[in-house]
Amino acid sequence: MPENDGLVRVSKLLAERGICSRREADRYIEQGLVLLDGKPVTELGAKAHPSQSVSLAAKARAQQSARQTLLLNKPVGYVSHADDDHRYPAAADLIRPSLRGLAPAGRLDIDSTGLLVLTQDGVIARQLIGQDRLIEKEYLVRVEGELSANGLSLLNHGLVLDDKPLRPAKVGWMNKDQLKFVLIEGRKRQIRRMCEMVGLKVTGLKRVRIGQVMLGDLPEGQWRALLPHEKF
Repeated sequence: MPENDGLVRVSKLLAERGICSRREADRYIEQGLVLLDGKPVTELGAKAHPSQSVSLAAKARAQQSARQTLLLNKPVGYVSHADDDHRYPAAADLIRPSLRGLAPAGRLDIDSTGLLVLTQDGVIARQLIGQDRLIEKEYLVRVEGELSANGLSLLNHGLVLDDKPLRPAKVGWMNKDQLKFVLIEGRKRQIRRMCEMVGLKVTGLKRVRIGQVMLGDLPEGQWRALLPHEKF
């Protein structure tokens, strides 16, 4: 096989296979905790053929299993990420101090409630906020106003935000003043802006599902750990 023919970085292979993030992979490589066909890789930037076996050593797997991922029911009045001047309380303030090293994987604006994920796990973060994410997020949205004639059709597919077409969504009425949105993207204040474009004003927005993980009956302002069997 010619040198470098079809080869890719080992760190990229690990990320593509959902084993760890590329940044984590580089850290594990530096520690000699990445195995290529069963042998340690110690050189940053090392490459391999996609057909080769790449895995983590037991010590790295143990480090991964110790990483926390929490599910929080964010209340109104809290921002997902703390801003520089701390004008508003951050979602992480609701977590006990020993767990405040976790970072939000995604966002909910200050006026919205519901499911927010905070994690130390790079694989989960990439799943939820990586450029190639395709995970559904479900919202219950209370609205007021008069929906335009073709408004529901446009909400499902046909709107443009910031000169860029939105991906198809799944939007339908739950009752006379509540819509259900299922999206696979999350631009800033997307649902509120979509509704405004078809004559509606959002009066309440709650995220109830991310992928296969449900908010369920978790009380507002409370959090729990992601359970071992739960997968996004």
